[in-house]
Amino acid sequence: MARWITALITAAGLLGALPGAQAREPVDVALVLAVDVSRSMSPRELTIQRDGYAAALNHPDVVRAIAQGAYGSIAITMFEWAGDGSIREVFDWTLVANANDADRLSAIVSASVPIGQRRTSISGALKHAVKRLEEAPFEGFRKVIDVSGDGPNNHGGPVLNAREEALASRIVINGLPLMTSDGPGGGFNIGDLDTYYAECVIGGPGSFLVPVRSWDQFPEAVRRKLILEIGSLPLDVPDVVPAQALPQPLRPSTEPYDCLIGEKIWEQRRWMFDEP
Repeated sequence: MARWITALITAAGLLGALPGAQAREPVDVALVLAVDVSRSMSPRELTIQRDGYAAALNHPDVVRAIAQGAYGSIAITMFEWAGDGSIREVFDWTLVANANDADRLSAIVSASVPIGQRRTSISGALKHAVKRLEEAPFEGFRKVIDVSGDGPNNHGGPVLNAREEALASRIVINGLPLMTSDGPGGGFNIGDLDTYYAECVIGGPGSFLVPVRSWDQFPEAVRRKLILEIGSLPLDVPDVVPAQALPQPLRPSTEPYDCLIGEKIWEQRRWMFDEP
């Protein structure tokens, strides 16, 4: 009888009125921005990255894209990551429906001070992002993790396992591989980071990556990526690589990509930091 009453109330749209029940506000996209602050990035690079996100979040094109959605709003949260468990929240889940909302988020990011930390755990970042989506007080028509990074996973669990967990929850993962070499830890990076992200990190329907090969490209890349994730542009934009149309990597097609390459590089060179 109790189950029948609950089903009847749900069908009438009244479940949110019951004590203890919480209806999550619907939005076009629930978006997690996972931003790399590993020490392979220089202070200058961290500053450019922070300013690029701040400028993109309240750019008129981004605000316009939000307004054109079915609900006219998105929910967004942002955290910085490095090694497994090295997480710093920049801002919590926030509803963005207009320019004022976007300006407030931009100001928060501009005022933040990125703190570089050791190691690179894309797997840890993905797991934390999934947790944030599970905790979100909003119900996104689409759920998206936007992960940036300048090197392969070398800490925590395997990145493929974390990716599969996210995809099993119907979450799309998009990538912003930072293919730059200004930072002090370039010896742990790889030249084909875009292929690594394509093969090992991104996934889900409509997933894509936007490679950044020089820091002067970063502000535009972030802005373009946000607009695509909100859903207002086709994927045939220059420099945007859809997952279903990835270029053939420069290797025999019969050989699977080594998604443990970052861990192997760390094993070879960790003596440089005297760290397990």
